[in-house]
Amino acid sequence: MMKQQSHDHRGVLDAIAGWVKSYREAIGLRNEMANCTPEQVASIARDMGLTSGELLSITAKGPRAADELPRLLRALGVDPVKLASEDPGTMRDLQRICITCGHKGQCQHDLAKGTAASHYREYCPNAVSLDALFHDNRN
Repeated sequence: MMKQQSHDHRGVLDAIAGWVKSYREAIGLRNEMANCTPEQVASIARDMGLTSGELLSITAKGPRAADELPRLLRALGVDPVKLASEDPGTMRDLQRICITCGHKGQCQHDLAKGTAASHYREYCPNAVSLDALFHDNRN
């Protein structure tokens, strides 16, 4: 009985530690951007093909805001590492859309269940692009 309670507490503590780490990373990104001049932000944004507002919005979401994309790509039979190296512009565009998605919970649920490949079209803002880009991989 004591081992079970210890294990349960460990899981809760690990979850809290993960949340704190994610929070600190997100705050760190916001603080880094806050230390930049508007001209530096504009320059960074331009280099990334974004507006300053888009860059600030993206950094506010934190470093894990597009974590679902590589998992979805793998579910669709696409190697995310290969895509990023062969077509970084496309990968960036897909990431940018993923970051702003309002359906993270549904996506994470489907990825965890292994049903994302058959359901992503119902909610994913990248669905049309993914279908156009990778139609041949699924046929």
